Amino acid sequence: MKTSNKFAALAMTCAVLLATSCASSSHDSSTGEKLDDTVITTKVKAAIFNDADLKSAEITVVTYKGVVQLSGFVTDPKEIAEAAKVSRAVKGVVSVKNDLIKR
Repeated sequence: MKTSNKFAALAMTCAVLLATSCASSSHDSSTGEKLDDTVITTKVKAAIFNDADLKSAEITVVTYKGVVQLSGFVTDPKEIAEAAKVSRAVKGVVSVKNDLIKR
């Protein structure tokens, strides 16, 4: 009987540790969120690259919890608005923080 009680206690401890280690705080992303952010970043980069109006290759895209941050340099002020518009059109984007600067 002692062996089964020890096993039950060990199993319960493992279950609690597993459950708490997978929980995310408001400051951290879960594995799924990080994967989603990576997919969004890739899609936004592809959309910017494929847009004929965006000639600049100096746009950096970072995503955190669906919020896309654009940074870098463009040659035409119209490209700033176009990059934000293209980014917002990507599925999964919650909002866009546009920090692009005209050279």
